[in-house]
Amino acid sequence: MDLWFSEFHAKGVKLSIKITKQLCSVQSDFQQIDVFDSEEFGKFLTLDGYMMLTERDEFIYHEMITHVPMAVNPDIKKVLVIGAGDGGAVRELARYKTIEKIDLVEIDEKVVEVCKEYLPDIACCFDDPRLTVYYQDGLKFVRRCENEYDLIIVDSTDPFGPGEGLFTKEFYGNCCKALTKDGIMVNQCESPFYQEDRVAMQRAHKRIVESFPISKVYQAHIPTYPSGHWLFGFASKLFHPIKDYDGKRWQELGISTRYYNPQLHIGAFALPNYVQELLENVEGIV
Repeated sequence: MDLWFSEFHAKGVKLSIKITKQLCSVQSDFQQIDVFDSEEFGKFLTLDGYMMLTERDEFIYHEMITHVPMAVNPDIKKVLVIGAGDGGAVRELARYKTIEKIDLVEIDEKVVEVCKEYLPDIACCFDDPRLTVYYQDGLKFVRRCENEYDLIIVDSTDPFGPGEGLFTKEFYGNCCKALTKDGIMVNQCESPFYQEDRVAMQRAHKRIVESFPISKVYQAHIPTYPSGHWLFGFASKLFHPIKDYDGKRWQELGISTRYYNPQLHIGAFALPNYVQELLENVEGIV
């Protein structure tokens, strides 16, 4: 009998992946955590039935959420990562020798435990001496911070369940306060394609625009995410992601990547007209 994992991407659309076996099924205090194995996408992680990552395409997401801000300001020293219990963002950050401190705030310790056991190629840098892990609510953690971090990466789940609080105006305002005078915040911003995701994307962008003087959106193609077209937010107190970007300086760091490169960095901010219109429709609404 064939076994398939299916996730609805919209009311009449779903993604199905044939699985070879279920490797893990754990109910934590916060959510249902599952790991499956498949021929096409390798092992993949789901939370409450929603796809978080697959071994096949996770590098796209994790490279784009980390290398874009790090390339705009390679002098970043202190980083806060909220969410990201799978360890992928930490893995990419750990490649920068110039980073002195990485604080990871993950609400669900079980996610980290599961990823260490079943996705060791992704959760491979939890022993980095620069890393401190806090098993707390990211919304509450960032309230206590002021002028502390050069970069905040919000690697949240979707805007419901444990990740819901990470899409609020209060949260983005607290992130702005927690950043240094030239700090950058990057967040996953959902997809612009299907209605439910599109509304969440617009809501997040509106709230970030209200909190930061510079707020831009960039894109990547991630096959297993709804529509395959995924957006990220880039917000900063000082740095513009294109005008202040020096691709040559980043290349001189010698970091090897599978998706990200300087040409793609520039192109990722060139959005389709329909996406640009969606963003402009909320930018002037306070």
